[in-house]
Amino acid sequence: MRREIIINAGSNETRIALLEDKELVEVMVERPEAVRRVGDIYKGRVNAVLPGMQAAFVDLGLEKSAFLHASDLQPDSDLDDLFEDEEETEDRKGGGGGGGGRGRGRREEAVPRIEEALKKGQELLVQITKEPIGTKGPRVTTQVSLPGRYLVLMPGHDHVGVSRKIEDRAERARLKGLIKEIRPKNAGVIVRTVGAEQGKKEFQSDIKYLEQLWEKIEKQRVKAPALLHQEMEFTTGLIRDIFTEDVTQLTLDSKEEYQQILKYLATYAPELKSRVKLYRGEAPIFDHFGIEGEIEKAMERKVWLKKGGYITIDQTEALVAVDVNTGRFTGKKSQEETILKTNLEAAEEIARQLRLRDLGGIIVLDFIDMEEESNRKAVADALRGHLKHDRSRTKAFAISELGLVEMTRQRQRPSLANYFTENCAACEGSGRVLSLPSATLKIERMLRRVGQRAKEKQLILRVHPDVAVHLVEQNADRLGRLEKQFRFRVEIRDDPSLRRDEIRLFRGKTFEEITKQFER
Repeated sequence: MRREIIINAGSNETRIALLEDKELVEVMVERPEAVRRVGDIYKGRVNAVLPGMQAAFVDLGLEKSAFLHASDLQPDSDLDDLFEDEEETEDRKGGGGGGGGRGRGRREEAVPRIEEALKKGQELLVQITKEPIGTKGPRVTTQVSLPGRYLVLMPGHDHVGVSRKIEDRAERARLKGLIKEIRPKNAGVIVRTVGAEQGKKEFQSDIKYLEQLWEKIEKQRVKAPALLHQEMEFTTGLIRDIFTEDVTQLTLDSKEEYQQILKYLATYAPELKSRVKLYRGEAPIFDHFGIEGEIEKAMERKVWLKKGGYITIDQTEALVAVDVNTGRFTGKKSQEETILKTNLEAAEEIARQLRLRDLGGIIVLDFIDMEEESNRKAVADALRGHLKHDRSRTKAFAISELGLVEMTRQRQRPSLANYFTENCAACEGSGRVLSLPSATLKIERMLRRVGQRAKEKQLILRVHPDVAVHLVEQNADRLGRLEKQFRFRVEIRDDPSLRRDEIRLFRGKTFEEITKQFER
């Protein structure tokens, strides 16, 4: 697989795109007004402890208080027994999930009671693990992790782990043995995927740097709330996390960023410097690589598959629902084979769209019903295979008899749609607006209230242009009957600034608005 990184760095926005075989699979964006904070370490002050939720809210000096759950408190006991013979993931690294990622397969830890561990006004050191999403503030943990190039250091832990993505057993054993020799006494260490095939010198260099960084953080004597450590700048941090040996080329359009990346690589990964290219083309870099159009498509609800089927993606407050349809694809043999091919193609595209749109939380996939169990298993296996490429932690369950797959994907920040778009002012995010016949009936009911309760002779009705046209062209007779019945005249005025469900009613002579008096 050919992997490429394309960076569009501007003064108002930086965008990083990851391509796999020239197909867009991830987009990461940062703007000055929405700086990424995952991995940042603060001295915070507890401003509320809620035993019922087993959580506390911590003031970091940001717009919203941070959420700290009891499960994210630093354990007091030695963790050696808890981690024994278990494989740790990379989810704890600051750039890809912060210090709060809970390793899968870990035995249950004894979680302290929040009211026994914390009290209001207490100061404590925390690290952000999830960005603010919607009305929620950031999520934090007291279990700090510091990412390096080849490993992650976890102060206060006593554990050695290796990324699950390093699958070779002999290499995993070598890495564990090596790290056990050199790791600090007061910190745990997780080897990252890029640490495969690395030697003692590289790991010792990482550990030395991270130990010095932790010492610098701990020594700061400031009053809460205060920022103690800020993660690397957006571009440099992501270069550290995703620019690995399997990336063929990195292309960017900023000379300044180009020099900064080369400077970083000269220290940490000089063998990758030759793969960095400065884009000098006339067309915008994302246009040149066909990325701009793909980002726009990622905002659409419907995604067409190559053979004629399609999927629809609906994001709600609680979950994401994905529906698979055969669409124009009819196949050449049996219906079961057509459905299987559509579902297999959809499984690949769904995995790509989850990464591209950065969808997280609970996700329900509605595949087309298949009669044969072997086909259901083939689709589930294909989905899991494609999800392995995802940097975020995912878990997919087997396909039910109804064709549904329940899965989760680690959520660290708002989705791409939440970043680039906002709820429609007309429908307030529902995706639906009042139909013209319904708007007409709503107006008719309001006018009847006026006729029954008041003795108005002349009214001015201001409505959306579509509603005005519908009233005049298709409902003039109904309006005429109302005027005759209640002995008033109605003047219709179109107003493009109004939503379709908005009606504004005025007295004709004084132009006094009387809408609220007759809405219900």
